[in-house]
Amino acid sequence: MAIELKKVTLENRGDSHRIILSKETQKSNQEIIINLNWTQEVAKKGFFANLLNSSQGIDLDLGCFYELRDGSKMVIDGVQFAHNQGGPRDRVSKQGCLTRAPWIWHSGDDRSGAGDGENILVNPKGLNDLNRIVVYCFIYEGAAKWMETNAVVTVKVPDNPDIIVEMGKQNSTQKFCAIAEILFDASDSITVKKLVSFHTGHADCDKSYDWGLQWHAGSK
Repeated sequence: MAIELKKVTLENRGDSHRIILSKETQKSNQEIIINLNWTQEVAKKGFFANLLNSSQGIDLDLGCFYELRDGSKMVIDGVQFAHNQGGPRDRVSKQGCLTRAPWIWHSGDDRSGAGDGENILVNPKGLNDLNRIVVYCFIYEGAAKWMETNAVVTVKVPDNPDIIVEMGKQNSTQKFCAIAEILFDASDSITVKKLVSFHTGHADCDKSYDWGLQWHAGSK
């Protein structure tokens, strides 16, 4: 684990970092932001070769499993709310809800990684309700070429250094990656732990981390 003034990088699988949330942060309207960003590396194969491959970019999707202290469990990602099943941050939907349980909201789909990536927001006011989150991403379109994505998950906690989880130069052929686990202390803290484990899909990840949800195929 590397610590700099404005960020903490979790370098190895199993590394973790704990943050104590101030009372001011818990009462404020500042959200915890979980950001996924990536790039599209293009090999230098010549103009015409790149032109032919230009439509084969990698589309990463950010999502999370979440568990509340009452035992409720669910998942939020772009596939879940792609067909007009989402909603504004203050209304419970497949996109989550930020103003009441589950206190988590996915801000929307980014199919290129060219902008700000994808974000999941967590409301610190829900600290007493939240138990744990497993943050994941998966390749929705394109081959499993993780090396070409430079995928990075950043957990931004108000008034604290950013917590960085870099996927690194991974060569797994599986398209689903559990990136980090976030554990919530009902009193005043969260702990972010690096996972970076690869799976065949949602159901396989579910089984690995003991969520017990029911799965069926979906599309955007």
